[in-house]
Amino acid sequence: MSLEGKNIFVTGGLGFIGSHTVLVLLDHGAKVHLIDNLSNSFPRVFEHMKKLAGDKADKMIYSQCDINDAEGLTKIFEKETFDCVIHFAGFKAVGESVDKPLEYYHNNFVGTVVLLEVMRKFNLKNMVFSSSCTVYGLPDKVPITEDAPLKAISPYGRTKLFQAHMFRDLAVSDKEWRLLLLRYFNPIGAHPSGDLGEHPVGIPNNLMPYIQQVALGQREFLRVFGSDYPTPDGTAIRDYIHVMDLAEGHVSAVVKVLATPDLGCKPINLGTGKGSSVLEMVRAFEAASGKKVGYRLMDRRPGDSVAVWAATETAEKELGWKSKFDVNDMCKDQWAWASKYPQGYETPV
Repeated sequence: MSLEGKNIFVTGGLGFIGSHTVLVLLDHGAKVHLIDNLSNSFPRVFEHMKKLAGDKADKMIYSQCDINDAEGLTKIFEKETFDCVIHFAGFKAVGESVDKPLEYYHNNFVGTVVLLEVMRKFNLKNMVFSSSCTVYGLPDKVPITEDAPLKAISPYGRTKLFQAHMFRDLAVSDKEWRLLLLRYFNPIGAHPSGDLGEHPVGIPNNLMPYIQQVALGQREFLRVFGSDYPTPDGTAIRDYIHVMDLAEGHVSAVVKVLATPDLGCKPINLGTGKGSSVLEMVRAFEAASGKKVGYRLMDRRPGDSVAVWAATETAEKELGWKSKFDVNDMCKDQWAWASKYPQGYETPV
């Protein structure tokens, strides 16, 4: 699977998933121009990426730019011709989206409109979009297939859902657009070198960065919301996927887009097809780190699903992709990152 000679434009390229994906794109022969507005990332990420890219580092360009900045995007597109866009940039905290809906709609939805308008101006109509399983809301059944009802229950989820509707309308209006929407589940882990990982700004919104901080002694204990669910250990079940598997999935998606003129707009789930409970993840991280992760059982949170995991058949059939890593690999690599950089990208050099 080669992307030799292809030039890929990546938004949100210094973020958790974006940074890992850029490195995997380079491994597959692509050139990459990545942008980030640094609202939820750090300039230092690019230094780590260059180190890991080695002799491929010169195939990677970074520009500080916002997807809402049509002028900035235009300047980049005037200088280079791109084969495909991978669009990661977006705010992604469910709780924050409830407090700041306008910011989320402006950044996520309007920003994507601006990006699409610039792409159209330069006749670039190939995109892989970073979507989320949040568009399914509280699912009626698992595993979740791509044709499950879409019913996002947060402003963040709705920004992803409204974008999906817009992409579909765009593909209907103009058959030249090829839009692959990757709905992924719970990305965790880190680059196996331990030199690239997730650095949440502020209090983590996701389980694994929080577990990591408890293991490092930075937080006293983990709050486990709900211990009376109808699951083997009473805690909620989610589909956790290694960020390196996810990065490979994006490469497969770019290959699919470039090879499929009549693609239109297509959603594909990226997950492992297996669920793990909160307490199973706590135990796996304890085993990987050799540290105790203290936790307290709390009441259920409103709006939380009992169990969510992906149906993976579409990804296997359409992309020839399936996940390789299990939760033990994810925890091992995440601990390599956490123990090397306990303050993330703010760890003193």
